[in-house]
Amino acid sequence: QKVSVEVLDHLEHLALVDFRDSEGVERLQKAIQFADQLHEVNTDGVEPMDSVLEDRCLYLRADDVTEGNCTKELLENAKEKVEEYFVAPPGNIPLPKLEERETFLQGS
Repeated sequence: QKVSVEVLDHLEHLALVDFRDSEGVERLQKAIQFADQLHEVNTDGVEPMDSVLEDRCLYLRADDVTEGNCTKELLENAKEKVEEYFVAPPGNIPLPKLEERETFLQGS
């Protein structure tokens, strides 16, 4: 089962992952084949769940703030930041244009 250029483009932008080499595309195809097994599971009459814990009462704990005003120290851990925010994922590479991926996929 081949992965189309459009699907590859969409997944790269969602996951911020580069699938430019044949190993990356092959790994993605195997993951899709593995996940396709879920279509074989009979779910007739099974209600969708919001959470696996929806039949339990979840208790909230009181949070007591004991420290604070440590923004400067926390941001020292950031590889990249804008104003007072972490930039994530750090060091992400720009994805190639759609035409470049079409050329690569034709060779695989």
